[in-house]
Amino acid sequence: MRYIKYLFMAVIALALVLLALANRDPVTLTVLPPDLAAWVGWNYERQLPLFLVILGGVVGGLLIGFVWEWFREHRQRAEARAQRAERDRLAREVETLKGRANAGKDEVLALIKD
Repeated sequence: MRYIKYLFMAVIALALVLLALANRDPVTLTVLPPDLAAWVGWNYERQLPLFLVILGGVVGGLLIGFVWEWFREHRQRAEARAQRAERDRLAREVETLKGRANAGKDEVLALIKD
């Protein structure tokens, strides 16, 4: 199984290298469309290789998706935290009640009975 994982990672790495080699031509990225930039009087341009733009878009999409899911799952995490606190409180209460029920009894018999 480990070798399959390494083979899969090698294929992905090879595909990324081939993507980078095939898309080395520079592209110009601008912050604003030309008409809006003329109206505002400001525009930022940057030339980057196309593969950086592609990979940056993939990484940016992954990060946005991870953050979105983290916010979406907030309710489940809060509910799990509340249930864990309730479970711990009930476990402490059970231990307290066992101690009261076995008070004054022989310790060995109390342990066997529990």
